[in-house]
Amino acid sequence: MKKTFNFFYILFLFTTTSLSAQITIIRSVADSLRDEGNLNGAIIEFQKMLKEQPKDVGTLYNYTCVLSLANQRDSCFKNLYKYIEMDTTVQPLCDPDFLNARQDKRWTDFENKLINQLNIKFQNPYKDIEYAKKLWEMNALDQAYYDDIKLVEKKIGMHSSVSNTLWQMKIKINEKNQSDLIELIEKKGWPKSSEVGGRAASSAFLIIQHSDSEKQKKYLPIIKSLCEQKEASWSSYALMYDRIQISMNKPQKYGSQITFNNAKNTYELSPLEDETMVDEWRKEMGLQPLADYVSRWNIKFEPKKK
Repeated sequence: MKKTFNFFYILFLFTTTSLSAQITIIRSVADSLRDEGNLNGAIIEFQKMLKEQPKDVGTLYNYTCVLSLANQRDSCFKNLYKYIEMDTTVQPLCDPDFLNARQDKRWTDFENKLINQLNIKFQNPYKDIEYAKKLWEMNALDQAYYDDIKLVEKKIGMHSSVSNTLWQMKIKINEKNQSDLIELIEKKGWPKSSEVGGRAASSAFLIIQHSDSEKQKKYLPIIKSLCEQKEASWSSYALMYDRIQISMNKPQKYGSQITFNNAKNTYELSPLEDETMVDEWRKEMGLQPLADYVSRWNIKFEPKKK
């Protein structure tokens, strides 16, 4: 699902506790129905919205997502082609909402059509198309079913048998995904942005980020080297570095890791290596000040002076 919203659905609230604007998203009825698992109801509401604003790209995209989830494949492909004429992006190729559509024989033609349009728009950004295709699909698999798990946990409970079963399924999908990616990396090397495009390259990072610490440690030096070659993102490097530190019960350097305190029912910033240096280190990685970053979890951070 594409997280884009019409301007009229956004309410800006300025507070005295932050220099930045706090944004409250007022979701549409269609989005809310989708969140509740009522796909048929969401489809009806999206159709109403598109009748009023037929050129609303965000609404059209989210409509196609729900059509795929509901296995209404004819309507899904019809509207997907309409969408990519209005907004040519790689997003549909990475989106877990289209895993059902991917099972249809028409997906290959759609994918090739979109890639052709992307090549025209961005002047042939993909030197290794087949590698990019596999990475886009792996991105979708990595992000798949979290909405379903969230819905089950909300309606039945976090520790219900259904929730546990879904998590076991998700773990197996991730393990297979990681295994397939490592096999590809062994054959082709870590994907470079100049060869597969930025989104596909970041997909590899995302998958390894969700693996165990041993795999993360193995690939961290490679990611750092690619960052130095401008083939990877320094922010991604910082995120994985911090995650490895936390896995070893060491303080994080860049402040990217947030934990949930069950006893207090609040989010907390994981321990820092040096509060006086964290914003300087974050700036070097192209990251925003830590106070702004953690505010989205309602965490207040006031850096100590050197």
